[in-house]
Amino acid sequence: MAVAVAFAVVAANAAPPANAAGRRDPVRITRFLGEQQVPHMTRLDGTTVGGLSGIDRDPSTGTWYFISDDRWRYNPARFYTGHLDIDRVTGAFNGVRLTGVTTLTRSDGTPYPGYGKPESADPETIRFDRRSGRLLWGDEGDRPDARNPAIPISLSAVRSMDLQGRHLGELRLPRNLRLTGAESGPRRNFGFEGLAVTARTITAVTEGPRYEDGPLPTVERGAPARLTVWHRAGGLRAQFVYPLDPLPVAPVPPGGEADSGVSEILPIDDHRYLALERAWIEGVNYRVRLYEIDLRGATNVLDRRSLESAPNVLDRGSPDGGRPYRPVAKRLVHDLSSVTAPVQNLESMAWGPRLVSGECTLVIGSDDNFNQQEVTQFLAFGATGCR
Repeated sequence: MAVAVAFAVVAANAAPPANAAGRRDPVRITRFLGEQQVPHMTRLDGTTVGGLSGIDRDPSTGTWYFISDDRWRYNPARFYTGHLDIDRVTGAFNGVRLTGVTTLTRSDGTPYPGYGKPESADPETIRFDRRSGRLLWGDEGDRPDARNPAIPISLSAVRSMDLQGRHLGELRLPRNLRLTGAESGPRRNFGFEGLAVTARTITAVTEGPRYEDGPLPTVERGAPARLTVWHRAGGLRAQFVYPLDPLPVAPVPPGGEADSGVSEILPIDDHRYLALERAWIEGVNYRVRLYEIDLRGATNVLDRRSLESAPNVLDRGSPDGGRPYRPVAKRLVHDLSSVTAPVQNLESMAWGPRLVSGECTLVIGSDDNFNQQEVTQFLAFGATGCR
């Protein structure tokens, strides 16, 4: 299935379309290599393992990094190191082993405060930067809303740290992604959720739409999330629209709760990414799909205050009326809801070692929410067209 929106007239600030010579083979899943789990509430070096919402691998050492979104319910913000045993000859996924834990610290050297406190952190994604040897991580931040009016604002951010968890800096946040105490900017729990690093850029995606960009997805309609791209030097480059799907099914009972959005992105090259799109639907459980997206040809919406109008509809009552936009192109790679049952809260994704067959390995992990009804799970796949 391909999802893309085309227009007779492309906005003037759209990136140039990809030409045939620049295209590469699409990513395809060739086979399922296996599943491994970390036992619930595993203890390591005095910490409780869980909430693993981001993973990545250093290809030079084979070390894997796993970031926890625990907000000091058990321990301070932290990441784990370890190894995934994937046989490069057969592709068999034989095991996962955690080897250490590191606390994330602020610029003053202290751990981030816990949930509900000013300057608390909500780590959701982690990347190893092979060019600098540092780690980058996405902090979703926090803010008050109608259900949680007493929560203080803790700014979302894309930060860098060394391998000892020490703060090194952060990227300049676009004005339109600053958390506020009003119904403006990103919604609570819909800030930075996915992060990707390429040779030229750093890209982060919000889980769902800002208040100004329209309502959350329903069965009838999807919603726009924002992909923000920075130059490696740190300056803002562009912002694009990721078009979220409508909910795949209605909640049970009707009118029940649902939570849908992008949970991770992973670069294929400088223009193409894989995207995990995950929904939790009351009475249904999780539904997750893996997409390939292409930023080429998408409109730069960094200066757009609102995206609430449908992309091909001119909303002349909006400050951005008369300015249609083109979202990123989107193609379904795999419906992950069909891999294992029950479907887990899949939130992390990284490339593993290349197999002797030439296939890449793709690892997708779940966040168990420290809930005994869910699991910390890693799924490994063989893939082609990856790079």
